[in-house]
Parts: sequence; structure tokens; C-alpha cells
Amino acid sequence: MTKKEFRSTCAIAVSVDLLGDKWSLLILRDMLLHRKSTFKEFLESKEKIATNILTNKLQFLMKTGFIEKLNPAGTKKSTRYIATRKGICVLPLIIELYLLSIDSIDESVFNPMQIAIKAEIKSDRLLFENTRRERYIAFLETLQNAKIEQQKSL
Repeated sequence: MTKKEFRSTCAIAVSVDLLGDKWSLLILRDMLLHRKSTFKEFLESKEKIATNILTNKLQFLMKTGFIEKLNPAGTKKSTRYIATRKGICVLPLIIELYLLSIDSIDESVFNPMQIAIKAEIKSDRLLFENTRRERYIAFLETLQNAKIEQQKSL
């Protein structure tokens, strides 16, 4: 989006324009917290996004600079979507949204991973954020190294 496309000059309004829909935040959640990066992995999320909506949201997130495409083998199947520095900056917002609602959800519906995440965040929110950011950056480095190795073998 260009500056002229925003409905307001208010920073909160611009943030809502950029990330105010549920799908953008859930895609970034899947990237940053669960290290999903392929179209298929995003489709497998429990929220069941439709393929056309996923395509549109990935394009929008690329256009606005939150994610980029990594295509190590040059094929559609090898395409991965990764968060940019701007996308990684959304992690604290995702954590705050999580904390806003987590106590409203009955724990009996959680799987073991969700219970562990809740305990981890509530124990030390800042440590959770830093650890998840570091894990994601390490994941990106692995993907980029794989791309370099793929290019060397060509």
C-alpha cells in the first residue's frame, strides 16, 4: 500500500489497514511461531483458510513487505514464504493478542503443545518472544543455506 491508500494518517488506523484482518495475523503466527513456510503448510492450519484467500493474503503480505518468497529450486512446489524483518516485528503484537484472550479459553480444549506454549508465555513473556524470534531467524538461515547449496549443485 502506498501512503495515499491509507484511510487515515493515524498510526493505529494504518496498522489495522495492514494487519487488521484475521488471516494476515494467522499466517504470520504460523510463520513465526510454528515455522510454516509453504502454501500447503498454511492450508493445513486448524483455521482452514480457503486457497483463494490464502493466495490473496500471501500476495498482500508480500506487497506490504511483511513476507517474501524464497524459491530454492525454482519450482512452484519449492516456493517458501518467509517473514521479512518487518514481518518479524509483528511477533510482539501476536504475543499480546494471545495474552489478551488466553485466559478466556477453557484449557480442556488445548492440545499438549498449546498448554506448553501458554505456560511458557505466562512464565516469562520476554524470554518466550526472544526465544521464538531466535528460532525463527535460525530457521530462515537454514532455508537460505539450503537455497545456496541448491544453486551450487546446478
